[in-house]
Amino acid sequence: MITNDWSAQWAKYSADKVAVEEYETGRSLTYMQLNQLAILYSDFLISECGLKKGDRIGILAENCLEYVLLLSVAQKTGFILVPLNYRLTPREIDFLISDSDPILLITESKFEEKVRETPSFGNVRFHFDLAIFQGKTKEFIAKPVENKIDTSLSGTIQDDPALIIYTSGTTAFPKGSVYTHGMMFWNSINTQLRLDITAADRSVNLAPPFHTGGWNVLLTPFLHHGAYTLIMKSFDADKVLEVLEKYNLTIFWAVPTMLKMMSDSPAFDQADLEKIRYFVVGGEAMPVPLIEKWHSKGVPIRQGYGLTEVGPNVTSLNHQDATRKAGSIGKENFYYKAKLVDENGNEVAVNALGELVLSGPTVTPGYWRNPEATAATIRDGWFHTGDIMRRDDEGFLFVVDRIKNMYISGAENVYPAEVEFLLRSHPGIDSIAIIGVPDEKWGESGMAFVVARQGFPLSEKDVFKFCEGKLAKYKIPKYVNFLNELPKNDAGKIDRQQLRKIANQS
Repeated sequence: MITNDWSAQWAKYSADKVAVEEYETGRSLTYMQLNQLAILYSDFLISECGLKKGDRIGILAENCLEYVLLLSVAQKTGFILVPLNYRLTPREIDFLISDSDPILLITESKFEEKVRETPSFGNVRFHFDLAIFQGKTKEFIAKPVENKIDTSLSGTIQDDPALIIYTSGTTAFPKGSVYTHGMMFWNSINTQLRLDITAADRSVNLAPPFHTGGWNVLLTPFLHHGAYTLIMKSFDADKVLEVLEKYNLTIFWAVPTMLKMMSDSPAFDQADLEKIRYFVVGGEAMPVPLIEKWHSKGVPIRQGYGLTEVGPNVTSLNHQDATRKAGSIGKENFYYKAKLVDENGNEVAVNALGELVLSGPTVTPGYWRNPEATAATIRDGWFHTGDIMRRDDEGFLFVVDRIKNMYISGAENVYPAEVEFLLRSHPGIDSIAIIGVPDEKWGESGMAFVVARQGFPLSEKDVFKFCEGKLAKYKIPKYVNFLNELPKNDAGKIDRQQLRKIANQS
């Protein structure tokens, strides 16, 4: 059986190597310390709280070492971690606690008042302030280790859940995506094979812990391969440029907005990034001018695609193809079956539009206590992503849009992402999002929400004119709404529901 206990393995091979370090505090753990602490934490949680395999541990805290420690505990015991979104309101957090039903809740003090406002808090059997765990970390480091873990809990298998990650979703309530130990293993293998990860690599992780990217884009593959991860609580363009240089980092993953902010920083020109092998980019297509700016800096751009329920590292686009195949997410990674299908489930032809469906060992077994959502998404062994794509004659995939974002104008399907991709190339447009709004004549028409570049005069007419001759008339937005910034949801993606509210007020 494949072992899931990565810290135990690396404690044998690289005992004194630093596995994780906190940027803000300077605290760090070697692989030996990570393994020893996980053993002591496991014993503490079993003896003090009576936790058993399959019990949930809810965590409401910003990035810190304890997340990595608890992941190692989960690998040893079969406990399930539930990272909670601290940006939500008490009402929203209450649903997550009620749905996941944790035995233990760990809360950072700054979020204590928020969590105590939730009715479900009273049903949680054990509650610890994060500071108690951080104190335990200091205490346990100096303590001799005796492996007292109940052997009936050890030996987690590939199908056992490791995490429940709640999606930001478009449904009334978030869905808890079950992330198994097997998914974590195969995602790491896929990532290593496509990104050439080795134990010598070094990266910084600053994605929020309630997001799959914070766990599984690079953190867990790095832990699996004995590499080094620096943990930061939040993104700051200037600080990240400084960190990339100071800590001799080799790989960094981000979304295009972050890389744009870094390239606009006064520190950009002077930053020495010669140790960087490449950046990994996801979330949306990266504009070609931004790719070229980083390439001129000597930083190759690797783009990809993923989602909470699968991978998340599903596809990769080599940096050699970054401009030649602009807008592409590349090709699916090693251990996937992928196809594009029509509404009847039939595979579509080359360059035709179809929904991406996936199968493989990194597909979620389903949503936590939600068989209806599971059955609606996983059909005949295939996970339906809800993303419309096309595959060109070289096998490269291009995201057209989410099915739910599509609108119908004069009986023609319009995918906003296609129009957005074109308009991002306008020199005066900083960012853009398009939604469908009611139209008496056509049923629906497009409304473009535009953030103009600072100091660049831009009018509605400029936007319309730029589209003419490049898009079919029915695809060109009918309305333009200028904003200072686009609203984002807790996952950092454009909040289209908020845009609809703005449109209704227009």
